[in-house]
Amino acid sequence: MEKEQYQQLEQSVTPKPPYFKNAAKAFFVGGIICTIGQAVSLFYIIFFDFTEATAGNPTVSTMVFFAMILTGFGLYKRIGQFGGAGSAVPVTGFGNAVISAAIEHKSEGLVLGVGGNLFKLAGSVVLFGVVSAFFVALIKYILVTLGVVSW
Repeated sequence: MEKEQYQQLEQSVTPKPPYFKNAAKAFFVGGIICTIGQAVSLFYIIFFDFTEATAGNPTVSTMVFFAMILTGFGLYKRIGQFGGAGSAVPVTGFGNAVISAAIEHKSEGLVLGVGGNLFKLAGSVVLFGVVSAFFVALIKYILVTLGVVSW
């Protein structure tokens, strides 16, 4: 069988991925996660006198904590299997990635297993986040100093 014939045969028997269905599920799951995040933010604003500007930090921490708890109980994996990227893109995906690596390597011990692998994925995310923030702040400083934008 020639290569072209094989590719035609493969295309005819391969099921078409349900792109619209997957996108709708990702949108739904991501929307629910963001709605919960908004509720957490309002909780901090109402009960702890945070402002809209200052409620972001505790909200992010709380959402990451929720994701870690759900991952520990095996629920976040099920959410991810259903929602795909909708569960990975929000900040809860970061919490899931951190705790998953720790759970995966716990048999190697607390120091070398959990501690050594806890920030395997998260370390690069934090590094790129800090470097990106530095360059954005540097560009902002230069633009403000030159008078291109006012702050």
